[in-house]
Amino acid sequence: MSEKPLAFRMRPRTINEIIGQKHLVGEGKIINRMVKARQLSSMILYGPPGVGKTSIASAIAGSTRYAFRTLNAVTNNKKDLEVVFAEAKMSGKVILLLDEVHRLDKGKQDLLLPHLENGSVVLIGATTSNPYHAINPAIRSRCQIFELNPLETEELKEALIHAVRDEERGLGKYNLVITDEALTHLATMSGGDVRSSLNALELAAISTEPNKEGQIYIDLATAEECIQKKSFSHDKDGDGHYDVLSGFQKSIRGSDVNAALHYLGRLIEAGDLQSISRRLLVIAYEDIGLANPQAGARTLAAIETAERIGFPEARIPLANAVIELCLSPKSNSAYKALDAAIADIRAGNSGEVPDHLKDAHYKGAKELGRGIEYLYPHDFESGWVQQQYLPNKIKNKVYYEPKKTGKFEQALAVVYEKLLKAVKK
Repeated sequence: MSEKPLAFRMRPRTINEIIGQKHLVGEGKIINRMVKARQLSSMILYGPPGVGKTSIASAIAGSTRYAFRTLNAVTNNKKDLEVVFAEAKMSGKVILLLDEVHRLDKGKQDLLLPHLENGSVVLIGATTSNPYHAINPAIRSRCQIFELNPLETEELKEALIHAVRDEERGLGKYNLVITDEALTHLATMSGGDVRSSLNALELAAISTEPNKEGQIYIDLATAEECIQKKSFSHDKDGDGHYDVLSGFQKSIRGSDVNAALHYLGRLIEAGDLQSISRRLLVIAYEDIGLANPQAGARTLAAIETAERIGFPEARIPLANAVIELCLSPKSNSAYKALDAAIADIRAGNSGEVPDHLKDAHYKGAKELGRGIEYLYPHDFESGWVQQQYLPNKIKNKVYYEPKKTGKFEQALAVVYEKLLKAVKK
């Protein structure tokens, strides 16, 4: 058996051999069209491990017959890049697969950019990180961005069957018999990762003794031994991380305690206390807000406790905070009011500060009419006096719309409505 792993040997040689990712490489889809037209542009492929980023890059190269080189943004240095650039200058064009492209430092980036600009290098960047969060805008703006999806079970089974039957690169020269149950198990337990499923298949094949008929027989029990339990699908630097955080916040916002605890558990299993802490504080003020103002202080106390004691005990104060936030009344009125005000400012709907509110603490201010006729609220028994605060252009503008989901904001709403009525008189 070849020293190279089965997953490496079974990489597609042309665009038509790629399994899955039909939204990109299927007939009439964007990468397929670029290859057929021989008009390649630099691209970033992102998605979970083992879904075909390297396979697509090598298949593009095989379909176009351009020189193909593979480097890693972390482990390869500037000299390695310069060798690729020299080759591109001689041959006219080189396809460069740059793994972990989100880790490209400024020095390497400065070397690469001119070659992307003149088209001598077609960059195919591969990353598990969301490029909109992780990749330098200078690189990102020069590339098409394509998201790859985990392979479906049937697509993984197709890849496994192909490997079993292929005599040139796969296991076809072996008298291999695999049950449908074993095949399905290898496909489903790999979590959409074709590399993982092929590695498990190869392990099963090389570790199983032939039976009396000379067959290498792989049943469900063998498959279960050869593929580990599906790993936790969560990467602190990957796109799935932001999906889990989004599900976490939306579950709390929707008052679903069980879903919120589920997503909290996933974040804890990833060991990501920093993201949990930040997101809980955001939730306390964005989603709970004035409906339960003390939730913010209690959430901060829970986070500080969690940070002090560390995991695994940190899960205890975090669970308390999540359940309280879930079951608290919700209000987003404060930040929505501010966003409305900011939107007006950005749209040019502003105006000059009224003269009586202007700073009068410098020589000549009074002569300019600044600060004159300002009424000091503390001089009045009620602590409030009617006068204009907004610029003339928007003097009747109302931004804050109180919600009455919590007792605190209900009380604020009563005061607010009285003040609005007094101003309108």
